Amino acid sequence: MGAGIKAMLVGGLLLVGIGQAQAAEAVLSVTELLEYQNIAWIIWAAVLVFFMQAGFALLESGSVRAKNAVNVMMKNYTDMCIGGLCFYLLGFGLLMGNNDTGFFGSDHFMPTNLSNLEWAILFFQMMFAATAVTIASGAMAERVSFVGYAIAACVICLFIYPVFASWAWGGYFGGAGWLAERGFVDFAGSTVVHSIGGWLALAGIIVIGPRLGRFAPDGTPRLIAGHNMTLLALGGFILWFGWFGFNAGSTLSITGNIGLIALNTFMAAVSAVVCYTLICFSMKKAILLSDSINASLIGLVAITAGCATTTPLFAIIIGMVASGVYIISKQLLLKLQIDDVVSAVAVHGFGGVWGTLAAGLFYSGDLFNLSRLGVQAMGAGAGLVWGLGLGLLMYKLIDVTFGLKASRLHEQRGLDYTEHAELGYPEFQKQLFDAKGLSERHL
Repeated sequence: MGAGIKAMLVGGLLLVGIGQAQAAEAVLSVTELLEYQNIAWIIWAAVLVFFMQAGFALLESGSVRAKNAVNVMMKNYTDMCIGGLCFYLLGFGLLMGNNDTGFFGSDHFMPTNLSNLEWAILFFQMMFAATAVTIASGAMAERVSFVGYAIAACVICLFIYPVFASWAWGGYFGGAGWLAERGFVDFAGSTVVHSIGGWLALAGIIVIGPRLGRFAPDGTPRLIAGHNMTLLALGGFILWFGWFGFNAGSTLSITGNIGLIALNTFMAAVSAVVCYTLICFSMKKAILLSDSINASLIGLVAITAGCATTTPLFAIIIGMVASGVYIISKQLLLKLQIDDVVSAVAVHGFGGVWGTLAAGLFYSGDLFNLSRLGVQAMGAGAGLVWGLGLGLLMYKLIDVTFGLKASRLHEQRGLDYTEHAELGYPEFQKQLFDAKGLSERHL
């Protein structure tokens, strides 16, 4: 009997020990599970941002003439590839590496040994870099050399974008950017991604000039209509869809305020479209689908900086003002005879500036703080100088070396034929070109 009781006691102690070990493992598993959830959220958000590339491709393709549809798709498809590779090789280290100087990271180039979370962050930031590149694609459409554009995409993701981004977001592995140290607020990139992309687009179209026939001799703009409004609208919907990952994913945590961010994102976009519609109605002007889509996009750009630090009511105001910014800046660029096929400069450049200022004005708990507004203005100004200045230098160097602007003959024929030997709509374009001449240029 005594031996049996002793065996039972020993067995009970073993069960207690096993239970305690399992409990300890359960606590560890909860911690791990939270990390895995964050990783899954970051990857899902990054995939949404990647899908935005399809939105840009459709919007830009629909906005150009049929003879350039393939070329636009090709640029959007390959700048993601070029940009992703370049960002891995150098850009990630410049952006997220140890940033003791406040101006750029100094390590983690071509990383090979990161944690699961750090790999996810690299992937997420890579998608942002590619977005900054592709903003210029639509603005420069129909008259830019594919090779010249590809070289620019490489330079942007290697250096221009990651260095500026490090000023606001850098120092993940140590240190901090000089803008971040001053309290600069740009949660998901109104300036870091969108204004930089917009100013690079402006630099590009200044260097290559307008399309043939875009402006009359007296400077009056002539309409060059896109070939497919359905593609344009579908692209707008996809961009809007992906923007929820763009903004909410920037929390880098499933426990962040992603509900508020998603709502603010939506409210800014819808209020911008409604405001644009009311302006057109009050002025007895046609309510255009293309401008309605761009109004939603500038609303999304504008809320991107302050989506995590403002309230839905102010998000509505940000969107409404953004629609006015779009109308005014678009007309200003036309008066200056600047030919932007998809109004990327108005939407991303000027929209990003307004969004950055609005993030300072409508910061929850610290509204209308002029000191904060001054920091925001400094950051937006730095983006303008960096993006436009380096953009002009880069595009000019590319133009005099490899060539940036397509020849007038190629522009007239269409870049689908001259650059890629493919036709987007062969059923009604094949009579314009020799089919044998196309196939002879294929591999």
